[in-house]
Amino acid sequence: MVLLSGMALGTPRWVQGGQVSRKLHLFADEALGRYGFPAGHPLGIDRQGAFLAELAAQDLERQVVRSASRVATRAELERFHTSEYVNKVLNAERQGLELLDDGDTPVFPGVFEAGASVVGAALEGLAQVMRGACRGTMQPIGGLHHARREHAAGFCVFNDLGVLIETLRLEHDIRRVAYVDIDVHHGDGVFYPFEDDADVIFADIHQDYRSLYPGTGRPEETGTGAAHGTKLNINLPPGAGDAEFLAAWPQVLRHLRRFAPQFVLFQCGADGMEGDALGHLRYSAQVHAHAARSLRHLADDLCAGRIMAFGGGGYNRRNLANAWCAVVRTLA
Repeated sequence: MVLLSGMALGTPRWVQGGQVSRKLHLFADEALGRYGFPAGHPLGIDRQGAFLAELAAQDLERQVVRSASRVATRAELERFHTSEYVNKVLNAERQGLELLDDGDTPVFPGVFEAGASVVGAALEGLAQVMRGACRGTMQPIGGLHHARREHAAGFCVFNDLGVLIETLRLEHDIRRVAYVDIDVHHGDGVFYPFEDDADVIFADIHQDYRSLYPGTGRPEETGTGAAHGTKLNINLPPGAGDAEFLAAWPQVLRHLRRFAPQFVLFQCGADGMEGDALGHLRYSAQVHAHAARSLRHLADDLCAGRIMAFGGGGYNRRNLANAWCAVVRTLA
C-alpha cells in the first residue's frame, strides 16, 4: 500500500473517530464576485450571482458550507507566475494600461485584488481539504486555465490552478496531481507550463483545436521528455454533445488510474453546454454531473477523497448555473 504523509491513501483525513465529514466547502463572496470585465465582456461580474441564485432555487445551500476568499500574497502568486508579470498586474491601473494581453483580458478597477482573491480562495480551499475540514471544495469563480507564468490570456489574470499545483508540492509533499478539464477550451495555461512534468497527470476534453481558441491541445500532444504519455488531449468536433462526451470519458478515467494521482483538480467549465456564446458543443448538465461523480469515486479510491472543482468558463448564465449546481449536488 502506498503511503502519503504518514497515512494510507485509502484512509481519508476527514475520518475522525469513525465519523466521516461529507461536507463540500463552497467559495463565494463579494471579493470573488468582483472578478469580471467591463460591460459587454462575456465574463462579467454577474456570473457568481447567477450561480448562487440557482443554488438557492435548487435547495442546495444546506448541502454546502460557505467559505470566504482571501487575497493571495505576492510570494504565493510567484510560486507559479514570474515576478515581472505580478508587477505588471499590480501596477496596471496606476500606469493606465488598458489590456493585460493582446485583447481578451482588459484591466478593470481592482484587477490585482480580484485576481489575487481567486488564487487566495483556491489556497484557502486547499488548506481546508488538507487539514480534513471538508471532503472537497467548489470554486465557481476559479479555474483560470489560460494564464501563463509570464502573461495573462483568455480572460485569466492569475492561474489559480498553477499556483495550487506548485503549492501542493511545496507545502504538502504531494507530487502526483491529476488535472482534469472539461471546459470547451483547451487548458493551455496548465498544459504547457507542466508539459515536461511527469507528475502532473493531465486530461482535457475540449472542442477541436482547429476550430476554437486557443488553437492548442492536439491529440498528439501527450507530454515531452520524461512526461511523455502523462498528458491526454481529447478533441471533440463542433456540434458534439453528451453521447460523444460519454463515449470518450472512460479513456480519461483509464488515463488517471494508470498514474495513480494523489490529488484531483477538476476544471468544470460550462462553456461546452448547448447555447454558449463562445463554444460550439452541445452538452447538457448531465455531462458535468457524470464527470463529477466518477472523479469523486476516483478521488475516494486513490486520493484520500481529495478533490477540488473549479467553475472555469461559461458565458450563458443559465447554463453555468445549472452545470455548477450539478457539480455541487454530485460532490456534496
